[in-house]
This record gives sequence, C-alpha cells and structure tokens, in this order.
Amino acid sequence: MNLKDLKIDNTWSLFLDRDGVINHRMVDDYVRNWEQFKFKPGVLEALKELSGMFSRIVVVSNQQGVGKGLMSEKEVENLHSRMITEVTAAGGRIDAAFFCPALESEKSFNRKPNIGMALQSRKRFPEIRFRQSVMVGDSLSDMIFGKRLGMKTVFLSASLPHIRKGFKTINFVFPDLRAFAQELLSEI
Repeated sequence: MNLKDLKIDNTWSLFLDRDGVINHRMVDDYVRNWEQFKFKPGVLEALKELSGMFSRIVVVSNQQGVGKGLMSEKEVENLHSRMITEVTAAGGRIDAAFFCPALESEKSFNRKPNIGMALQSRKRFPEIRFRQSVMVGDSLSDMIFGKRLGMKTVFLSASLPHIRKGFKTINFVFPDLRAFAQELLSEI
C-alpha cells in the first residue's frame, strides 16, 4: 500500500503526537514551557502544506509531567496556545490540541494508546471519521491508538526506516513530518 491508495482528500483528518513529531523530545525530561519548546526542522512548512490537505488537524499528547507535578495543566494549555499561534503565523493550522495529564500507572481512558482524546476530538468536531484519519507519531502507543480507531498510521523515525516489517500497527514510515507531507503532496 502507498499513500496514493488511501485517496486522501480534504474530508480526512490528521492526528499528530506532539513531542518528537512537532517539537524536539527532551531526553529523560518533559517540555515544561515555551522556552524549552523547539519546533523540529521543517515542521512549520509541513503543517502549512498539510493544512490544505486535511479538514481537521488535531494534536493528541500524553503529558504525564502534569501528573508528576512538574508543570500545571494551565502551563500545557499556554504552551499549546503559543504553538498554535506560531503554526498559524507560518501559514499552517492546528484546529485543537488535546492532552492527557494522567500518569501511565493510572491507566486513564484518555491516555494513549487508549482512545479518549480521539473521542474528545470527535465531540468537538463531529465531522471527524476515524476511518478517514491518519495518526502520525513516534511511539508504539501512537500507532496502537490509531489502529484501535481504524486510522492509517504513520511512524516517524529517521533511524528505523525498516521498522514497519512485522508491526501490524504501522502503515507507513517516514523520517519526519516534512517528508510525510512532501510524499503526500507528490501522491495527490
């Protein structure tokens, strides 16, 4: 299967993980504020291109740093607001950003790979159809989240381009969001 086979048009929705997809992931730490938030190379350009291809672009992010008391929900909301403002200023779009503050040990319905954040997004945007959606992430929990909902999944990894073999939860692998956007543009 290739991207062309999906027949993606502007009725599809795009779900994105945040850390490691939109911004640099901090090793053994959490992005706690705007000063620590750094867009990955090519992300702003990719989001501009993807904005014209998808009806909705939604960020879904586990943020257990809140549950650990390292930052507040308000701080995450402020960071997401600033992220969306910067994306918009660059000509792109993010329609909403959802996050789960729960610790992994809490087994929250809203924490990926569980599907709570997807249901929140569909409540806000009733036109979202999960079978006409793509989940882009950099972890297995992102891929399981997408598959549980019937989404197509895109795994981002510059160092593991062969990872798809043997993993039924992964449909496509790209090194980064920009490469995914460029491939999608060339296919439609």
